[in-house]
Amino acid sequence: MAMVPAVVNLSRFQKQIVAATVDLFLLPLVCCTSVWLRYEEFNLLLFKQYSWLIFSAPLISIPIFIRLGLYRAVIRFIDQNIVYIVALGVTISTVVMATFVAFATHMAGISRGVFLIYWVSAIMYVLASRFLARGFFLRPVFKNTAARAAIYGAGKAGMQLASAMRAGRSHDPFAFIDDKAELNGATIAGVRVYSPDYLPELIRKQGICEIFFAMPSLSKNQQKKLLEHLEPFKVKIRITPSIESLVNGELRLQDVRDIEIEDLLGRDAVKPNQSLLTASVSGKSVMVTGAGGSIGSELCRQIAQLQPKRLILFDISEFALYSIDMELRSLKRTLTVDFEIIPLLGSVLESEKCEKVLKTFSVETVYHAAAYKHVPLVEHNPIEGIRNNVFGTLRIAQASLSAGVETFVLISTDKVVRPTNVMGSTKRYAELILQALSKNSSGTRFCMVRFGNVLGSSGSVIPLFRRQIMAGGPITVTHPDITRYFMTIPEAAQLVLQAGGMSTGGDVFVLEMGEPVNITSLARRMVHLSGLELKSTSAPNGIDIHFTGLRPGEKMFEELMISNDIEGTEHPLIMRSHEVDLPWEYLQELLSELDSACSRFDCDNIRALLLKGIAGYAPQCEIQDLMWLANKSSEKVVPTRQVIDDDAKVKTLRVV
Repeated sequence: MAMVPAVVNLSRFQKQIVAATVDLFLLPLVCCTSVWLRYEEFNLLLFKQYSWLIFSAPLISIPIFIRLGLYRAVIRFIDQNIVYIVALGVTISTVVMATFVAFATHMAGISRGVFLIYWVSAIMYVLASRFLARGFFLRPVFKNTAARAAIYGAGKAGMQLASAMRAGRSHDPFAFIDDKAELNGATIAGVRVYSPDYLPELIRKQGICEIFFAMPSLSKNQQKKLLEHLEPFKVKIRITPSIESLVNGELRLQDVRDIEIEDLLGRDAVKPNQSLLTASVSGKSVMVTGAGGSIGSELCRQIAQLQPKRLILFDISEFALYSIDMELRSLKRTLTVDFEIIPLLGSVLESEKCEKVLKTFSVETVYHAAAYKHVPLVEHNPIEGIRNNVFGTLRIAQASLSAGVETFVLISTDKVVRPTNVMGSTKRYAELILQALSKNSSGTRFCMVRFGNVLGSSGSVIPLFRRQIMAGGPITVTHPDITRYFMTIPEAAQLVLQAGGMSTGGDVFVLEMGEPVNITSLARRMVHLSGLELKSTSAPNGIDIHFTGLRPGEKMFEELMISNDIEGTEHPLIMRSHEVDLPWEYLQELLSELDSACSRFDCDNIRALLLKGIAGYAPQCEIQDLMWLANKSSEKVVPTRQVIDDDAKVKTLRVV
């Protein structure tokens, strides 16, 4: 057993020397065997007569094998393709040997049948020696310590994965699972194929503890359905990379990854409309505010691939700006594209600086992603949230107008719809500002793109769940019935770029987010697909779920549209929503009062102004607020809120 690690640890060149040395001694033996089979007798004089052939066999064959790359093949990963190389190499060497022997001996007393027998025997020897060596190196030496695994999918990726497992020795590929009835009971690469119906018995009786998903060509939706089927088995599920990443034909065990939330969503990517992607970016001077954030940085990555003339990175965080700047410069070299990258530290509240930047670099398109978006934090820091989200948007939008920017795209959120928190109401104010500016000015096309939660963003619940599961729990969920929309950051950024390309001014674009996801169900599925169990009477040491209650400003569910007046666009995942806006004069008055209240740190008045300006704003403690307002007055008051009707007339309504 100690011999295996000794040979495995040799260098590639040393292994090639060992293989050539074995052939040097065994090819003459194959030649002797061929002579014996031809004459059916063992005669020293006979072997002396064929000595030219016996000694020339390795001297001729080995250089030919080297030239054809036979010794470069990694024994542990050889497959049926080696048959062609071996057959070609032995055929060439046999022909050369026959020519050499004929020239040296004039074929005196030499039987041509010996060459035919040698040709067949040499092919069998070379192939058998390689596959025997492969089996020797890949045999489960550490079977007692290796984790038993089942591979779902008995195709090429599954076979590569089984080979990689044997090489890695940490997993024992015990079984293939495949839906194809004709494969049921078959043996592939030394591993038996079972029907999915047999999986519970394999887990229970054979101790299967992990299932490796080896069907990379499946769509996301098909993959989601299979994961739902595997969830009840409570074994760890791991997934192979996409088919595009397997083009080199070699799958390594380290390429296999754990389940991600994207796998559970089952959303298939929609091919982007290239003309929409490039409309506001290619060959243009583009600026991204909040360039170091989760959405802003992904926008920058995708913009870089669309070959802008210039990309201005604008962020208030030095570290975030440094990180995305370095990443983009590396990406630029990788993509071999040529455009100017300009990292600028600053705040969108600095209107003069913003205008100077926009004019100096002749910015044509602005993607405004700078915002405070963490709901509980903004709820506890409303003034900073209002300054950044409301007045920051106002300043950069007005600077864009002055600088003659062509397109301005606001990254909005689903939390603007009937908001229950300060963050949502501030982002709705930002939308109202752009809607009003679009109606009262010309030259800059303002639009906003509204979508829900993005996976992997700062504050995302998925990484938190993963850390809690790895730590043994508990998982913290705010409420059993809370639901959220989810989308990947790259998909959201790609749709934002395309929405900007179809803007006509004042548009509210809403992204199709798919079906809302119940967060509690999501947590349960993540536990089960990690091979663990939820805490119960039968599993007292399982992962527990703690319900902590809704956080300040948090909603039970999210919505994407305020009105039902929507229409499709030329992209299937982007809709245009027609919503009520505020007259610029009235909005200016509200903003002036809001700015004054923020300067005085008058939180009570700030809340009242948010209620006054945002139709549908219903803070969680609204009832307590109204009672407090009533107690502040000596007279009995009826709380009211001003909203704008479809005729753009201000109405005063009772708050109910």
